[in-house]
Amino acid sequence: MSFRTTITIVASPRPRVGKTLLARLLVAFHAHEQRRVAAFDLNAGENTLARFLPEQAATAAVGDIKEQMALFDALVADDGVHKVVDLGHEAFEAFFALADKIGFGHEARARDIVVLFMLTPDRTAVEAFRSLRRRFPKVTIAPAHNDMFGTTQHRDRYPLGYDEAVTRLPVLAPALRKYVETPPFSFDEAQLARATGIPLEAHIELQRWLRRGFEELRELEARVTPAAELAP
Repeated sequence: MSFRTTITIVASPRPRVGKTLLARLLVAFHAHEQRRVAAFDLNAGENTLARFLPEQAATAAVGDIKEQMALFDALVADDGVHKVVDLGHEAFEAFFALADKIGFGHEARARDIVVLFMLTPDRTAVEAFRSLRRRFPKVTIAPAHNDMFGTTQHRDRYPLGYDEAVTRLPVLAPALRKYVETPPFSFDEAQLARATGIPLEAHIELQRWLRRGFEELRELEARVTPAAELAP
C-alpha cells in the first residue's frame, strides 16, 4: 500500500470509451485496499459516476471561479484521502487549461498525480495525449485501454516507450453488463455481499472481472509509486 495519497484523473477527449467504468473500478480498488477514497464527477448526461456511486462521488465543475476553487482545493487537501476524478470529454480542455494556469502539475512534487488516459486511434485523442505530456512533465500521463475495443493496434500513434505498459480495462461479460451498467451500482458493495440481486453465475464472473481489474491497477501503482513507499 502506498503511504502517500494519490490523485488519479481518468480522462479522454472522446465519449463512450469506458472512462467511467475505469473510474468506478479505481474507486472500488482503493476501498478494497482499505483506503479512504473520494470521487469527483465532471460529466454531463446520464450514467455518470455520481449516479453509479451516489454515496462516494460528488458532482463537480469548472464553469466558474467558485466551482474551480472548490474542486482543486478538495483535490490538493492533505486529508489522507485518495482522490479519483472522472473527467468527461466536455470538460477535458477546460480542466487541463485551468490546471496548467494554476500550476496544478507542481503538486506532483508533493504527491502522486496520475492521469489515466484512455487510448483511442483518433487524431483528437492522440494530439491531446501528446499535449498533456508536454504541458505537465512532472505528472504521470499513463496510457489505458478498454479491451472491449480489441487489441491495442494504435499504440504506435502515441509517444510511448517501447516497453511502456498500458493499463487494460478487462472486457465485461455480456451477462454482467445489464446489471453493472444500470445505476446505482457499486463494485465495492458487490464484493462484500451479494446484495445486488444478480444471479450466482453472474456474481462469480463479476468477481473474476474485479480480480483482473485490480491486478492491472496494482501493476500501475507499482510502476508509478517509488519503491521506498511500497516497502513494508
